[in-house]
Amino acid sequence: VGPIMQYADINRGNRFTNLVSFSSKAKGLANYVESKAPGHPNAKINYKNGDVTTTLINCANGETVMLSHDVHLPRPYSIGFRVQGTNGLWMDVNKSIHIEGKTKAHAWEPVKEWFDKYDHPLWKKHEAEALGAGHGGMDWFVFNGFIQAVKQKKQTPIDVYDSVTMSVIVPLSTKSLKEGNMPQKFPDFTKGKWKERKNTFALDDSGF
Repeated sequence: VGPIMQYADINRGNRFTNLVSFSSKAKGLANYVESKAPGHPNAKINYKNGDVTTTLINCANGETVMLSHDVHLPRPYSIGFRVQGTNGLWMDVNKSIHIEGKTKAHAWEPVKEWFDKYDHPLWKKHEAEALGAGHGGMDWFVFNGFIQAVKQKKQTPIDVYDSVTMSVIVPLSTKSLKEGNMPQKFPDFTKGKWKERKNTFALDDSGF
């Protein structure tokens, strides 16, 4: 959810307002245990965490964020990013993009040419260093940004408000599931300061 928070200016002119979660039945873990150790008692456990949990989050400025927790069923690795707006969308899974009036109508276009032209200057600068890091290179930027901020005695790119906003999703999602998929309100950890705070994430190289 971290990158999406930056795209949507969460805690910096926008905020999460409420969420609701849905979960499928839990079969994946028991099936895995049975396949590896037939007859093992753990294969008969009634696991509470469903195989796929889907969480929908509303934002103050009208955006909707959909999160999917899908780690119990076999699938190729993918972060599964999808960013969609008024003029098009990009999807990580098929590495494709569609821009209204810029790409062929009703068709996907490979994203590489667009990335080569429009990718963030910091990614172009540090790509060689970041490529070996986790989550497609994102981890390098997160860790390096934190270290550089500490060295320079500056505010870290991801602050305490961001940390608790990301962390509270799990207990709120759990509460929603326990209450039969009831919506849950997001705490405003900034106490209203989100309206004035500005998003400066990755605007320059000082923290990276």
